[in-house]
Amino acid sequence: MADLLGSILNSMEKPPTVGDQESRRKAREQAARLKKMQEEEKRRKAEFRKKMEKGVSDFIQDSAQQKRKYNPMGKIERSILHDVAEVAGLTSFSFGEDEESRYVMLFKKEFAPSDEELEAYRKGEEWNPQVAEQRRRLKEQAALEEAAASQSKKSEACPSSNYRDKYSHLIGTSAAKDAAHTLEANSAYGCVPVANKRDTRSIEEAMNEIRAKKKQKREDGSEPQ
Repeated sequence: MADLLGSILNSMEKPPTVGDQESRRKAREQAARLKKMQEEEKRRKAEFRKKMEKGVSDFIQDSAQQKRKYNPMGKIERSILHDVAEVAGLTSFSFGEDEESRYVMLFKKEFAPSDEELEAYRKGEEWNPQVAEQRRRLKEQAALEEAAASQSKKSEACPSSNYRDKYSHLIGTSAAKDAAHTLEANSAYGCVPVANKRDTRSIEEAMNEIRAKKKQKREDGSEPQ
């Protein structure tokens, strides 16, 4: 019985010492301060959200405004504003190179920004539609000029007319075909065969030789009349 009573007394919590009481008091005070800070933060967020909701509502009702730019704000504030804009059916973006300079821009759905406009804001530039249109036209003109120059180089590299069609009325279809065959493109030397580059005959001499061969074939009866 005495052993049982002793174990019960030992298991009972001892009266707190002065040091323990001080620690508990500080812990209670710290918990109270933390709770107060949390409540203050909650209240501040609610007030900020209410302020943003009013500003977004005014922006929507103002038909003269297509977009609205806000001053730089913290990450939490930007998050609240993005949420308010989404609920209101607006498009919102954050811009800025560092955390201190980042800001939010709102756009009405019917005036959603183009990729060029967004790129300008990301670069820290002001968006100017007239300047952007001028740049676009210059870019298109440069592309057209480049394509025309490329086409011109291709035209200069190969003859624009068919050799057989050009001389068929003078030497006949078969002879013109033979002449055209001698001018088939060679991949290593452009549009003139290697053998022709060494041929020093004039066109008239070549034509005469082709006519002579054609006449010889007819006399031998190798080509039907």
